[in-house]
Amino acid sequence: MKLSARATATVSAFLLVASAAGARPPEVRVGVVLKALDNPFFVAMYEGVSAEAGRRGVDASVRAVKTNVDLVGQAALVRGLIAGKKDCYVVNPIAATNLVAALRGAKGPVINIDSPIDPTAARRAGVRIRSFIGTNDFEAGRMAAATMVSLLHGTGTVVLLGGYPDSVNSRHRLSGFERGIGGTRVRAIARVDADYDRAKAEVAAERFIDRYPRLSGFFAVNDEMALGVGDAVRATGKTGLAIIGVDGISEALDAVSDGTINATVSQYPYVMGQMAIEACVAAARGARLPGRVDAPIAVVTKANVARASASFPRPFVAYSNPFTGLVKKRGYRPRRARVANELADSSSSAARRSRRARLDASAAHP
Repeated sequence: MKLSARATATVSAFLLVASAAGARPPEVRVGVVLKALDNPFFVAMYEGVSAEAGRRGVDASVRAVKTNVDLVGQAALVRGLIAGKKDCYVVNPIAATNLVAALRGAKGPVINIDSPIDPTAARRAGVRIRSFIGTNDFEAGRMAAATMVSLLHGTGTVVLLGGYPDSVNSRHRLSGFERGIGGTRVRAIARVDADYDRAKAEVAAERFIDRYPRLSGFFAVNDEMALGVGDAVRATGKTGLAIIGVDGISEALDAVSDGTINATVSQYPYVMGQMAIEACVAAARGARLPGRVDAPIAVVTKANVARASASFPRPFVAYSNPFTGLVKKRGYRPRRARVANELADSSSSAARRSRRARLDASAAHP
């Protein structure tokens, strides 16, 4: 199913998942703070949280900033949830340190997902991160490099598009890619940050296509930028460029299928959201959590994109999830609960229909 990335941009910046009215109080109350929901990657993360909270009868209050430059606003959301005295907190920080001070008052376990909190800053502030759940970004970059080398038959020149200058994820993906092309005849001849933005990536790509007539390809650290490169290729009429992104959003899968881009290293934010809720349930029952859990990743190309699309937003490859075992070991029995999803600020009925379609698609692939 093709879902426009732009259709998800109007999803509310404030979301609430609650157990049914009249039901007995839930065993675990979780506060979740995410990045902006103007990217389908973070919408999928929210949906994983929502689905697992509903399945396990967890009361999860989910909040998200309106823009990923609002570091102060995201910290304020964390403080608000901590003031509500939740049993566990799940945070997806914009930067490595912007939530550290806000987390000082957290009494319950803190689960860090997707973007890592700086461990030194957290330790100095007396903030204990019980578990980090996220992509091994260095490995994702290395896998993209191996795919690029294969596409270029071992030789060529590429441009690297990073995200925000202070993004830990972006730095690790770029480092992994550069390590991955080491020892080959594929060279990175330029590197620029395009702020994870499709339009900025398109402008940058057009400039590099004009500057380097013999350019072989682009590696972008997220799919939105890879799609922007695809837009630039169409606008300039350039052919033969290899384009690889990271994330595995639905529009990127469609782009791989129709040949607009060549590959994406698919992450699974839906699984990160699910795992985070399981981690909170296990921690509330006294389980000792692993310090780090790598979420699944997989390279999606023309050869396997049909399988990836059929499983979306869940992985089409096997992966390990230690939290499920911890929950079972602690004898947790989920209570029956209805999950209510409130879109407080949605600006169009089309956005609501798009989101319902995505949820229906998720439910169709257990």
